[in-house]
Amino acid sequence: MRMVFIGDSITESGKFADPELLGTGYVRLIHDYFITTYPKRDFEILNKGISGNRINDLATRWQKDVIDLNPDIVSISIGINDVWRQLKYRLMKQILPDEFERIYDDLLRQVSSNTNAKIILMEPTVIVENPTSIGNEKLKPYVQIVNALAEKYDTLVVPTHLAFLKYLEANRGYDLTVDGVHMNAAGNMLMAKTWLEATEQIKNEFFSS
Repeated sequence: MRMVFIGDSITESGKFADPELLGTGYVRLIHDYFITTYPKRDFEILNKGISGNRINDLATRWQKDVIDLNPDIVSISIGINDVWRQLKYRLMKQILPDEFERIYDDLLRQVSSNTNAKIILMEPTVIVENPTSIGNEKLKPYVQIVNALAEKYDTLVVPTHLAFLKYLEANRGYDLTVDGVHMNAAGNMLMAKTWLEATEQIKNEFFSS
């Protein structure tokens, strides 16, 4: 059973310095959960996160990094850079919500048409640990698109954005990121925990006897 996790730096999370190419982020935590919870099950997890990627970057490598691998499960986490570039690099060509949706829709169509993979869509997380930040306001339509596409393609959706907002609204005062975007250990744990809770159906299908 092959699982592909694809996305940006939040997914990559140090994978190129890791002999197993899993990194130290939420993908590693999910891998370690499965390997310790189901030690008799045979599975492979591939981390296809690349730092800086936007939805159009996924499109350029989609055939090689998803379709050609013929995964049983593909988990997609994208959208942070599509918004962050609007805040930091305003003169570059931006990917606004309509284009984000069009490209994302095509990627999901390709997976549905060319593989038998179960698809998992992760909401983009946060930009600055403040629920009302400009970045999080700009993220809202992207989060809505992810949920709309999950409904269109009848896929599972991992409510990572919602999970982060709920944590931030609790005002515990313990950071989840190192810079407002990239996860520290606690942020990766929240991502992995949210993913595992949202994918109970798939865990039962692929791992339970």
